[in-house]
Amino acid sequence: MPHKSIQLRPTTEVDLAHLFRFQLDEEAAYLAAFMPKDHTDQAAYLAKYRRFLLDPTIHMQSIVVDEELAGSIAKFEIEGDAEITYWLDRHFWGRGVATAALRSFLQLEPARPLFGRVAFDNFGSQKVLTNCGFRKVGTDKGFASARQVEIEEFIYQLL
Repeated sequence: MPHKSIQLRPTTEVDLAHLFRFQLDEEAAYLAAFMPKDHTDQAAYLAKYRRFLLDPTIHMQSIVVDEELAGSIAKFEIEGDAEITYWLDRHFWGRGVATAALRSFLQLEPARPLFGRVAFDNFGSQKVLTNCGFRKVGTDKGFASARQVEIEEFIYQLL
C-alpha cells in the first residue's frame, strides 16, 4: 500500500519514547544485532538519546509517514568515519519507506564518504543501502548483543 507522504524532520525529545518502543521489537532487534546491552532500559535509552540530540556531530531525523512517526535516521561519527544508522517500526517494513527516507536524508547530510554497517543476514537493510548507492566494501566481525554471539557484518560505503 503506497504512502501519501514520507518526510523527515529533526528528532525532538518528544519522539524518544516512541522510538524507544520501536526498538523493543524482538525481530527488529535480532536483525539490527548490534544493540546496547541495556536496550530494554527506557531511562538509559532516554538519557543516551537526549545527549545525542545535543551532540553537534550527530544529525538525527525522525521519519514520518502520513503524519505518523515511523522511525529515525541519523549520521554519527566513530573513529573519524561518518556512519549512517536507521530504525523503522516493523509496521512500515517492506513498503519502500526506509529507502525513501535514506534518499531524503542523503540530500540533507553532506558527509561523504558515509558508511553503513549491517548484519550479514539483514537482507532488507542491505537492499536499502544498495538501492541508495552504497556499495559493499568489506566485512567485520563483532559481538551482537541482541544475539549473544559474534557475527559477521557487512560494511557499505557511499562516496
